[in-house]
Amino acid sequence: MTKEETAAAIEAILFASGTPVEVERIAAALELDTASVRDAADELIEKYKGHGVKIIRLNKSLQMCSDKMYGQYVRRVMDMKKNTPLSQAAMEVLAVVAYNQPVTKAFVEQIRGVDCSGVMTSLCQKGLVEEKGRLELPGRPLVYGTTEHFLRCFGIEDLEGLPPIEQKKDSGDGGREQ
Repeated sequence: MTKEETAAAIEAILFASGTPVEVERIAAALELDTASVRDAADELIEKYKGHGVKIIRLNKSLQMCSDKMYGQYVRRVMDMKKNTPLSQAAMEVLAVVAYNQPVTKAFVEQIRGVDCSGVMTSLCQKGLVEEKGRLELPGRPLVYGTTEHFLRCFGIEDLEGLPPIEQKKDSGDGGREQ
């Protein structure tokens, strides 16, 4: 298979799928090694820059999607409502989950100091957070983590793309500037 054929096959797979496809799965389907698929994907990513569609990396997967710059037009044609922004509480819960996952609801509530049942349910319904299993503790609490949809929404390839957490410095002067 030539380089051009490999790229065309990857395009076809990603277009037809509409959801993220693991690089290993593409490599197996094309009977190629993952490095060849990654190289072809890198070329496709460059090729689509400045176009209405693009190919993005999500963890160990690839996905073809529309560029957010043209989202308003896509929504009009598809008669979709614009996503409502997340509340401050939802952003806080999402940050706790993203930076500490996998986490229990009790852990998030301990950090925030308030009940987060409703917010956690809402984030699960939006597909930003999902159940990842249960802990081997009394009551077997659920643990939560972020999803590929979370990565896509925030425009990051993997959790390493999260911005670093800024540490507040304690000056020891009661917060007064000198």
